[in-house]
Amino acid sequence: MDNCDVIIIGSGPAGLTAALYCGRQSLKTLVLEKALIGGMGTMVPRMENYPGFEQIPGKQLIEFMKNQTMKYAEIRDREDVENIELLDDGNFTVHTKDNTYQARTVILATGSKHRQLGVPGERKLLGKGVAFCATCDGPLFIDRKVVVVGGGNGAVQQAIYLDDIGVLVALVHRRGELRAENYLQELMKEREIPIIWNSTVEEIKGDTRVESVLLNNTMTGEQEDLPIDGVFIAVGEIPANQLAKNLGVELDKRGYIITDKAQKTNIPGVYAAGDITGGFNQWVIACGEGAIAALSAYEYIQMKK
Repeated sequence: MDNCDVIIIGSGPAGLTAALYCGRQSLKTLVLEKALIGGMGTMVPRMENYPGFEQIPGKQLIEFMKNQTMKYAEIRDREDVENIELLDDGNFTVHTKDNTYQARTVILATGSKHRQLGVPGERKLLGKGVAFCATCDGPLFIDRKVVVVGGGNGAVQQAIYLDDIGVLVALVHRRGELRAENYLQELMKEREIPIIWNSTVEEIKGDTRVESVLLNNTMTGEQEDLPIDGVFIAVGEIPANQLAKNLGVELDKRGYIITDKAQKTNIPGVYAAGDITGGFNQWVIACGEGAIAALSAYEYIQMKK
């Protein structure tokens, strides 16, 4: 059993920042990531609102953060945490499939996962034209027709990225106006990316590959079978909160972890940061919360000593 001062679960912007701050306080810090380092942060095609960079892809910024953090903390990816156990002495045992760790404090930076449409054909054709990440799968669709489903920042960013690399993209949105930030909407207009307003995807069709989507106009009730090669789904996220639930961490009605200004949860020694806390899903906010959680964990450990 490895003993740590802090175990951070999740390696997105919040988790990596928390690890950097913990490590610089000379805390023995371990980051556990069930997938690849960076989480959903690697899927951001480009950002124009992260301080210090006029424009930078999420994957590149994650790489910078990872290299800096690894000087101060250990990061183990592809190690899925199965359970967190609160011990009688106030410490924690963290169980993964292959290992067991003990920690004085835990920072939950588990983030969120993609919300699905829940329509026929979505699961069947996942990876066969249905995708969630434009930067991952976009190059497969150059000179081919796709739709991005959604109206928030993520959807518009994906549409712009796909247009940039030569994909024939249109946006499908269930309302008559976008929720995305104004500067992103202006970029959509500049590129003349078409938007199919007031429409929902009712079915994704195809035998072995996506061939079309069945669209329903929410204003008229009319349906259209639109020939298409790919569908990128960007309709929001749901919190990855199962570990928090099992541990007894208090959640709000939407399933996000409730914290105070110090990123403390209702369980002493447990902190949360990033998208798992709800609010604005912004990279810079996740980093800020990660730093606060780390400093709070340090104060807690010093107090217990």
